[in-house]
Amino acid sequence: MAKLTFYYNLLSQPSRALYIFFKKAEVPFEKKVVDLMKGEQFTAEFEAINPFKKVPVINANGFVLSESIAILRYICRTYKVADHWYPKDSVKQAQVDEYLEWQHTNTRANCALYCLHKVFWPVLYGKPLNERRVAELEKNMITILDLIENVWLKNKMFLCGNEISISDIIAICEIEQPRMAGFNPYANRPNLTSWKMRTVKYLSPYYEEANEILEMYVAKHNKTIGKLNSHI
Repeated sequence: MAKLTFYYNLLSQPSRALYIFFKKAEVPFEKKVVDLMKGEQFTAEFEAINPFKKVPVINANGFVLSESIAILRYICRTYKVADHWYPKDSVKQAQVDEYLEWQHTNTRANCALYCLHKVFWPVLYGKPLNERRVAELEKNMITILDLIENVWLKNKMFLCGNEISISDIIAICEIEQPRMAGFNPYANRPNLTSWKMRTVKYLSPYYEEANEILEMYVAKHNKTIGKLNSHI
């Protein structure tokens, strides 16, 4: 089996998804953390690995692959992992693919952009918060979360059936991201809440391990809000 080198940063939702999957599916890998806050993704050294200057990336004995969905599919086809992650049955696999394709312009686009606009970009670029854009993104995100609650999780244990798949790992990492901005995606969504509990239980302890940095940001945000409220 090819030696797998994994370039990632756990601030990145797709990086967290791959990290959790590799650990849970017992796919051995060499860790290469890329410090995004220091701009290591823009260095010539990293650009030689990934000219798109983004994480995650894998190098499997010289075969370099970016894009988390492509990486997940490649690993499921190449390594010996349980079939439920990405079923060989064409119908079940198509159901997993359906969510993976849908999420690009729905779950990921809206949850990620909301968090970027509200938390990271004002800090990184020193610009004031664009409240109008954040409100627009929050409205879109709520629509998407309601679709997951009422369509994707209707009468199912997991997004694509009654067994966990790579779709669930991708989804939970994206849905958790807005918590860094003080938004609770699970409020008044019982299906989503129950799904999270099942998914976290299955992925434990690697879920908690990968999300330590997210929980640190959530705690920091809550502390800041608490201080502001105490002065009102």
